[in-house]
Parts: sequence; C-alpha cells; structure tokens
Amino acid sequence: MRRFLLAATLLLSGASFTFAAEDGGRLNLIVQPEPPGLMLGIVQNGPASLVAGQIYESLLRYDDKLQPQPSLAKSWEISADGLTYTFHLQDNVKFHDGVPMTAADVLFSVNEFLPKTLSKHRNTMTRVASVTAPDDKTIVFKLKAPFEPFIRAMDFGAMPIIPKHLYEGTDYATNPNNEKPIGTGPFKFAEWKKGSYIKLVKNPDYYIKGKPYLDEIYYQIIPDAAARAVAFESGAIDVLPGGTVENFDIPRVSALPHTCVTDKGWEYYAPMSWLWLNNRTKPMDNPKFRQAIMYAMDREFAKDVLWNGMGRVADGPFSSKLPFHSDGGPQYPHDPAKAKALLKEIGYDGKPLRLLPLPYGETWQRWAEAVKQNLAEVGIPVEIEATDVAGWNQRVANWDYDMAFTYLYQNGDPAIGVDRNYKTDQILKGSPWNNVEGYSNPELDGIFEKAALAFPAQNRQALYDRAQEILRKDVPVAWLTELAFPTIYNCKVQDLVTTSTGLSNSLRDTWIKK
Repeated sequence: MRRFLLAATLLLSGASFTFAAEDGGRLNLIVQPEPPGLMLGIVQNGPASLVAGQIYESLLRYDDKLQPQPSLAKSWEISADGLTYTFHLQDNVKFHDGVPMTAADVLFSVNEFLPKTLSKHRNTMTRVASVTAPDDKTIVFKLKAPFEPFIRAMDFGAMPIIPKHLYEGTDYATNPNNEKPIGTGPFKFAEWKKGSYIKLVKNPDYYIKGKPYLDEIYYQIIPDAAARAVAFESGAIDVLPGGTVENFDIPRVSALPHTCVTDKGWEYYAPMSWLWLNNRTKPMDNPKFRQAIMYAMDREFAKDVLWNGMGRVADGPFSSKLPFHSDGGPQYPHDPAKAKALLKEIGYDGKPLRLLPLPYGETWQRWAEAVKQNLAEVGIPVEIEATDVAGWNQRVANWDYDMAFTYLYQNGDPAIGVDRNYKTDQILKGSPWNNVEGYSNPELDGIFEKAALAFPAQNRQALYDRAQEILRKDVPVAWLTELAFPTIYNCKVQDLVTTSTGLSNSLRDTWIKK
C-alpha cells in the first residue's frame, strides 16, 4: 500500500520564507461579473467559484504540479491495485454554523447531493463501486476498476463538501441556505449587497491553527472595466483577478508602481474557450457545416487583437497543457474559401443562426461581433442575442441556442474535465457544463471509457490520440483559444496564489505586508 501521509507543518503553512506572515487586514478584490449564486454545489461559474472557493472545501487541494495536498483530508492511502482510496479527515472541522463536519457529510455530498447537481462529479462517480465510512473520520472509495485520474477529482469545485444537516431531504435548488452558503472554509459568508459587494469574514473556528490571516475579504462588483482599472490605480482595489481588466488595458495597469503580476493559479483549470454548436438542429447537425464554421473563424485575430496576444489558438478538444494532448487529425486554419466550398457542398440555405455571447465584459462582446463578421463573410447570417449571466446559464442549460460562447476548465485530466463535454451519457438538460451540444458517437464513448480505465497511465495515450482525431473530424463544438488570465495585484499582498486553482482556493494563506 502506497501511503501519502504529508507533513502538515510544511504543506499547511502558507507563510513566506522571507517575511513572517502578519495577521489582520482587509483584502479588496474584483468579482466580474456578479455571480448568479454562491452555492458551489449548484453554481459553477468562474465568478461563483472565485468567491465560494473560500467558503467550501473538498478533501484535497493541488499544487502547481497538480500534486495532491491536504485539505479536509489530512492524509490518504491508495491500494497497490489502484482500487481503494482511503481518506482520513482533519480533526476539529466545523461548518460555519458550528455543527461538526464528519464522514456523514462527505457521504451525503458524494453519494446524494453532487451526482444530482454537478456533471463532472456525476461523471467521476461512474467509476466508483461504493463509498463508505468505517468511522466519523474515515472515507473509503472502492473503484470498479483502476482509474488513475481519481486522485485529481477532489478539488473544491469538483467535490465541495455540503452540510448534510441543512440539505438532506430538501429541494437542493430552492433550499434557503443557498442564499447564505455554509461550508467549512477559512472564510464565512457575511453579506451580499447586490450590485455592490460580497463580504466574507474570517472563520475563527478554522481547523488550521493561525489561519486564515485576513480578517475580511470584499469582492467588489464594478460593472465598468475602465472603472475597475481606476479603482486599482487609486488603491481602492488590491487584486484584479484574471479576466477583470479588459485585455487591451493589461499592459498599462501592469506597469503601475507597486504592482505585481502572476500567471500562476490556472494550472489545474487549463481554461479553454469554444462555441457550443447545437448538434440537434439543422444545419448544425451536419459535421461539414460545423467544419465550415471552423474554417470561417479567424482565431489568430481573436488571440492577437482581442486577447492582446495572450493564450494560444486551440488545436482541438484537449488543451496543450493537459496530459495526453496530441495533434492528430484535421486542423482548421482561417480559410474562407474552404468554408464556402463546404457550405455549397451541403446545400446550405442561408438560415440565420442565433449566437449567445458570454456576458463577461467587452472583450467577449467584441469577440461575438468578430465571429458574426467572419461567418457573414462566408454567407452565414448571425443574430447576436445578448443576455445576463443568469439568462445565459438558463438558455444554454436548456439548449435554447444555435451557437453560444463558453469557456470551461479541463481540471487536470481528460477523464475529469474533457470527456464530460462529448460523451453520450452526459447529454442532460439543466447544466451548462456537460454535453450541451448534444453530440453522440458510440465509438468515441467506448474509447473514452477505455482511456479512463487504462492502467498504468502511459497506456492511455494511444486511446486519447484516437479520441482527438475523431473529435477534430466531427467538430462537435468550435474550439477557439486556450485562455490566459494574468492576475494583477498590489505587491503588499503576499502568498496570493499557493495552489493550481489560484485565487479561488488560496486565500487562507494570503496576508498583507504592512
């Protein structure tokens, strides 16, 4: 049995080796746009995760090499045959209402709550034969077959631990506790003044002695991008999370005095943008039409102009940062002539398409306009239908669109963060994060299943090579770019990013140098 008993004095310390961490202070960040909710077991938008990652926790955290670190689990063992994962819970963990967190809450979360609300957790749990609790401090997962990615499926977003005593037997979506979320994290929900700020306060009963250092965190809601930059320049804002300043303004803001910049904290996520293409409706049900969309779009322009040269044009369904990425299969450079030829071949009748932009600011709106222009140039008329975040969530989750911008996290492994968007069994209404496009390919389903279970890990590569070839040919969605989101912050803020999930799961370690 391989044992992963980690030294808490090292791994649970966020203090700088240069300066002694200082207690106290208030941290002001931007959250953009305002999240539709903070119940992380239900709402998975980036803005919601940014805030709720301080409220909710899972069994593990991950460093920038995607190696597991203690969170609610202080240690764990994996059996030699790869079938049994045993987790030992931290001592003295309480929910924010004072009720102790035990193995019963973990069982409720992983067996009952999350399979109904999170597609990525539901997908992971198809690998699990049973989850049991021999006692209040121990959780045992028995897998159906070895599943090497399993140890990377337990971050705060994929498996947040939900208080059983508040949710058991209720309608999860309408439970009143969703409005004032209660978790085990280092910060507690205090106040949400809609359109202005969300306030979190230090959890005085946090199970790690001396943590967190900050007294309170304010997530300021400032809809105008220029006003957000001004607030940072004036000192009213300490941290501009990735994506909260328009791309064209990043070089200027980054050059301000006492300003630090980091691109760390996205290693686990590997965010990738694409257009959902509704495969259920004509002409999107035709792979050649979808290929035409790919050829029509000038994605290099989007990267260089709209994203200020940041990121990388996506060459397929796997981020280049993800294990098992390969480049086999067709590629889609900007080629309007080839797009027109494909449209002529299939007899496209000029039916207009509805496009939903992602309501995350000016850059995304400009991108929608650029795609509209690209498609118009090859003879595809597009109507942009803008909405707010809640409206976007609802329409995409209920398949009420033709094309829709999105970006999703790939979560450290294709069996966790990629196949959920393409497998037939992930076509389920009600979530904007699963197989929203409605693509179904039995051959690919089988390959994904074999690749997830191949053991040891190196046996997975050939299977994922074939999966990428199939997807590049079928183009179920229109891949855009691998996104890059630099975080800009006042240099007085120390230990701001200490995990591969960045600001969403690092602030228990953060302190302000006075």
